[in-house]
Amino acid sequence: MGPVLNATLPIFLLILVGFFLRWRGFIERPAWEAVEKLTYVILFPALLIRTLATTDFSAFQVLPIIASIVLPLLVTALLLLTLVGRYMSDGPALTSMLQGFIRPNTYIGLAVAANLFGDAGFAAATLAVAACVPMVNLLSVIALNRYGRNGSRSLTGLLIALIKNPLIVACVVGIGLNLTGIGLPSISDSFLEILGRAALPLGLIAVGAGLELRGANGSLGALVAPVVGKLLVLPVATAFACILFGVTGIGAYIAILFNALPAASSSFILARQLGGDAGLMARIITIQTAASMITLPLLLSLLV
Repeated sequence: MGPVLNATLPIFLLILVGFFLRWRGFIERPAWEAVEKLTYVILFPALLIRTLATTDFSAFQVLPIIASIVLPLLVTALLLLTLVGRYMSDGPALTSMLQGFIRPNTYIGLAVAANLFGDAGFAAATLAVAACVPMVNLLSVIALNRYGRNGSRSLTGLLIALIKNPLIVACVVGIGLNLTGIGLPSISDSFLEILGRAALPLGLIAVGAGLELRGANGSLGALVAPVVGKLLVLPVATAFACILFGVTGIGAYIAILFNALPAASSSFILARQLGGDAGLMARIITIQTAASMITLPLLLSLLV
């Protein structure tokens, strides 16, 4: 338990620092939104491009790790949309539940992976990001187009906007540079490294600043299902997927970690822009993030 607490406690302390600073009015809300945008559009993509472009992934079980992450997410999304969606009349709420189930907070995932396993863990975590970020964004956009309040929007237009997503672009560029053997020139490497250093601390502080405890109530089922499902059920399903695909070692830890993370703050932005239930999404993010301060160390202590 000691190593896990040493790895996770600093991450959640940074989140609490962000929440405290926002609560005390140290920086006004528009400034926090600017920090979040800077991290999302510039700093985090720089981190992803550099890591994906320069890491030798031959030591990892790449396809089995991806399958162990993606398969449980796909099954979860399919079950939610077919079984729950059949009986749930509130479409926007359904989309927020879906995002709560499948979208990971990659800032927390990368930080925990690096603290636990060093460079190898961080490299495996970027592989997880490259595997799940495009898929969960695609599923979320399709669901919002089908069930959201703005469902009449052109799916083609939404998919074009999705392709322009900075994280997806960063994953494509980084993997492309790696697979082609082009890599990064030394100047570009140093430049992206400097930018990337700021991504995780600023991203984690911005996560805390975005939490909203007021109004953390609502439909009990719509809140409990994503919290229990995402933080407990999905990680267990991922563990079985790792056994099924023969994933072991750091790869298994990272796969389970990423499917045990609370939902990303960007889920709220997507819900607000595309007609989901933004209020419910904010409550899911807040409760999941708070609960994960307990569930994540406990879960990882059983694995590490």
